[in-house]
Amino acid sequence: MSDGHEQLMQRSPLAPSGMTARFRQLSHFLIAAGVLAMGLIQLGSLWSDLRVNGLSIANLQNLSNILLSDLLSGAHRTVSGVFMVIMSIGLALRSRLAWVVVTLLMAINIALWLTALDTHVLLGLLEVVLLVALYVFRGQFNHTSVAAASIFSVGSLVLVIAYGVLGSVMMGTQFSEPIKDLGTAFYFTIVTMSTVGYGDIYPTTSGARLYVISLIILGLTVFATAISTVLLPFLQNRMRNFLVGKKRTMKMSGHYVIASRSNLAINTYRELHKRGKNVLFILDAKSDDIPDDADVIVGNPTDIDTLKNASGATAEAIMALGEDDATNAFVVLAAKELEGTPKTVVAVNNTRNLEKVRRVQPDFVFAPTIVGGELLAMALTGEEVSDKNLVDRLINTQK
Repeated sequence: MSDGHEQLMQRSPLAPSGMTARFRQLSHFLIAAGVLAMGLIQLGSLWSDLRVNGLSIANLQNLSNILLSDLLSGAHRTVSGVFMVIMSIGLALRSRLAWVVVTLLMAINIALWLTALDTHVLLGLLEVVLLVALYVFRGQFNHTSVAAASIFSVGSLVLVIAYGVLGSVMMGTQFSEPIKDLGTAFYFTIVTMSTVGYGDIYPTTSGARLYVISLIILGLTVFATAISTVLLPFLQNRMRNFLVGKKRTMKMSGHYVIASRSNLAINTYRELHKRGKNVLFILDAKSDDIPDDADVIVGNPTDIDTLKNASGATAEAIMALGEDDATNAFVVLAAKELEGTPKTVVAVNNTRNLEKVRRVQPDFVFAPTIVGGELLAMALTGEEVSDKNLVDRLINTQK
């Protein structure tokens, strides 16, 4: 928050321009459009065949030959195209799950292309460009909503199972035990995707083996992605609630909210507690420094929802007494968004930040270094240090 730092950012040639910032904001839409176009291109040959010949029985039989005659360059591209078209919606919504699935799928396609198992040169080059863009702008895909992740996970799982069941039926005669019905195809798909491999049904031709390999790769990718984006966050939340306690809403009024665990915050709590006042701490994590009998809410004090959970709207005052001036200022800004009218008190640790903190218009500014320096000078020069002088010095820090 120093003036020198702000001036450096203004003069720095690396500071992002308005055009660059606008492009970064739209990067997820551009990448989603690129992935959608890639998916449609990969589905082009299949669409052309269906459009020319129609959905007749003979064409469906020919479709199986199209999908299975050259799996790695044909059917794999078809499945990849389906995934990309669907996941492009998630990329437009900045879904982290969609980013993971598309990134892994791009890596698989590029690996097949580099090993000369895939002859689509132009598509391979375009996928390299998209993969680089996904990596460079990976920070834009940070939405990890459990609901969205669950939807995309279920959708991906359904696609892979459908791919396994239909492929098994169409290639039924190429297995040791011919697959003639959907029940057997579903059983074989689940056993293959889970990598159990009982051995009762196994591929006997090179095309069927390649099909099984692709099914295993896609199955593992979808399972790993679903676990990392849905199950792990759920388990982490349960573990965090177990270790630090579940967030709770405190129904209080006329109390004092302290957003910090600093020495100033703890000493302020003790003095208010001696005077019979109710005090509530907001901490980002449990701390042994806080008295055991103190009311504590674990959360981000700069988040308005956390202040609402602490009944900040009906509090007597919200005090940002941390050691970081920027965080203290953000606490005051969040407190001003509450519907109530609690007083806001902010501590300033660096005198250079005093004017900046005043811009957020707190009701009371407390600068220990300024007050301490003035009191020490008064004592050394023989000036009278009275209660009135002390209060005046404290009040003058907000002018």
